Parts: sequence; structure tokens; C-alpha cells
Amino acid sequence: GISVISGASTVPALASAVLEKYKDEFAAIDAVNFGISPGQKAERGLATTKAILSYVGKPLAPFAGHPKPYGWQDVRRQAYPELSIQSVLGDAGDAPHVQRLLAKERPQIIFHAAAYKHLPLLQNQRREAVRNNLFVTRTMADAADAQGVPLFVLISTDKAVRPKNVMGATKRAAELYCETLSARSDTRFITVRFGNVLNSSGSVVPLFQEQIARGGPVTVTHRDIERYFMTIPEAAQLILQSTVTGNDGDILVLDMGEPVKIVQLAEQLIRLAGKEPNVDIPITFTGLRPGEKLKEELFHPAEALVTTDHPKILRARHTEVNWRQLKAAIQRAEEHVKTDDEQALAQVLDEILLSANGHVVEHDAEPAQSAAADSAAQR
Repeated sequence: GISVISGASTVPALASAVLEKYKDEFAAIDAVNFGISPGQKAERGLATTKAILSYVGKPLAPFAGHPKPYGWQDVRRQAYPELSIQSVLGDAGDAPHVQRLLAKERPQIIFHAAAYKHLPLLQNQRREAVRNNLFVTRTMADAADAQGVPLFVLISTDKAVRPKNVMGATKRAAELYCETLSARSDTRFITVRFGNVLNSSGSVVPLFQEQIARGGPVTVTHRDIERYFMTIPEAAQLILQSTVTGNDGDILVLDMGEPVKIVQLAEQLIRLAGKEPNVDIPITFTGLRPGEKLKEELFHPAEALVTTDHPKILRARHTEVNWRQLKAAIQRAEEHVKTDDEQALAQVLDEILLSANGHVVEHDAEPAQSAAADSAAQR
């Protein structure tokens, strides 16, 4: 639980403005896990859905291929039997289907959480990362714009800040698309960035607990690696709070306190299990994985950081990129996806990131190494 993380902060209760704004006129499409693998995004999405259901009075329409297909029905039957929940099976990258669904349901908000999240898995699969994290976001954002959806909330990650990996680069490209589209759309686009979510599928806490239960060793990639943490309920509350705190084109980030050293977290979890670190349960250091940073950042240095009316939410004002160049770059990426050209995809990702703030993906071998060379080295 969060009690073992000394550096984590707590999100205050949802502002009453959230309740007042949506309690009588809420309909949402929760873009969670469209036929992709289970993970933190799915759990955040389901937690967000539960949080929404606690406050709203109009139908919620989850458009999802959740890893537990009966999860939505359980939410409805057990906790909120009086509400109408319409589950739609579909692919968020299927533009005609998404357009028809939005035209039919007329949602007030889209919470777009669909993404491939696990960093090591994506590092050698740039094509699939681009298809799901960038192209699907574009499809959903374009549909929201075309159908006049008032608000689109993109769920992003702190790994999008000066990305050193494929996952972070594709999420940053998705951020840029939504930010830039917001300036030419009646839809209000907001991005919410997260750090690590405790106790979610694939996160470090349940992994360490499993290793401790087996008698060890507990594996940490580096002695100095550290991360920001928050709980799933905190993440869900931040998403909802962003709907009234964020302005058009904003990037919002939770003030998550001080980062936590992973080795200290491992030691605390071992002690909570009644054992002594490196006596009863050994801790071993396995080395940083490809694309992994020692420390994560919440904002890019070029982003103007300001406070909001919420004490735990910070805002970054971005520098808009050239819309035509961004669209042209994404179109080229589509052609490279069709031809399965990972080196060319890497070059396009670097071009997109460079257009935003003069920064390309920080590769492991050499900081000046191009994304194309990195792709070739990974093969």
C-alpha cells in the first residue's frame, strides 16, 4: 500500500465543481484497452470509470476490450444498478466505427487511456508502439474534433518527458498531436501525466511481493534508480479533477512529492514481510534495461510550469509545433508502418520530438546517436 512510500502525496477529495459540472449531463466514452494487453492503463481506466459512476447521473459508455470483460457489468450490477452503462466492443483505431459511435452517443468527455504501457516490451517493437500509442490517439482525437465532443482527456506518462525509450517517444508524439489540434478545434484537449501507479498490474510492488513470497532474490535494476508513485484511486481522482482544472492544450501533473529509491522500497517491503533485507531475502542488481532511466521527470525544461487552483496539480504550458509538419510526419510514419520500416519510423519519431523542443530520443549507447542507428542496433 501507499503507507510504505514515504515520498508519495495524497490527492484531496474531488472539488465540488466536478460534481456540479457533470452530475446532470454526463456521458463518456472511456477509451480503455482496445484489444490490447492488460496493464496499468486498464486498471486506471476501470478505476476512473468507478470514480465517475460515483458522481454522475447520465449514462457512461465504456468503449473497451477490457481484459476482464465482465468487469463493467460487475460495476453496474453491484455498485450502480440505477445507472445505464453501455459497453461497446470495438477498436479505437477503427476510424469509421469510432466516428459512428461518437455521433450516436454524443459524449461530453472522452477519457483516452488506451496505450501500450510496458517499456521493455515496446523497446524492440517500435512499429506496434507507433500504431497503438500515436495512431489510435490521433483517430480518437480527430473523431472528437469532428463530432464536436466538448472535452478530450489524454492519459499520458512521465516517460514522455525527454524520452529515452520507444514508449515515451510515442506518448510524447501523442501529446503533441492533441496539444496542437486543440488550437484549431472547438474540442478542449487536456493531457494528464502520471508517474508509476502502485499495485497495478506489472508494477514493481506486486512483483517484489511475489519475489519475497518465493524467498527471493528481489531484483532491482540499479542501486540509484528512483521513481514517483501514486495510487490507483489518486490517479482516477486526478483524471476527474483535470476536467475542471485544465485549460485548452494544458498538460497537468500531480504533485507526487519526492521520488522514492526503488532499493529502499524493496527493503521496506521485505521488512513488512517480517524478513531482513540481504539476510533473509537477498536483493540483487540486474542492470538498467534498454530505454530505462535512473530518474524520471514530470516536465520538460522548455515547458512553462505554473500552479493551478488545485494544490496538488501543476500545469505546463507548451510551445505549439507546426501543424502541417506534424501531420506530414505522421503520414510518413503511416507509410513506414505499412512497409514495416523500423529505422525510418525511428527517424520520424526523432523529427516529431525535435520539432517540439529541440530534443530527440535519448538513446542508451550515445546521446548523439540517431534513432535510426538505435533501431538498427536493437535488431
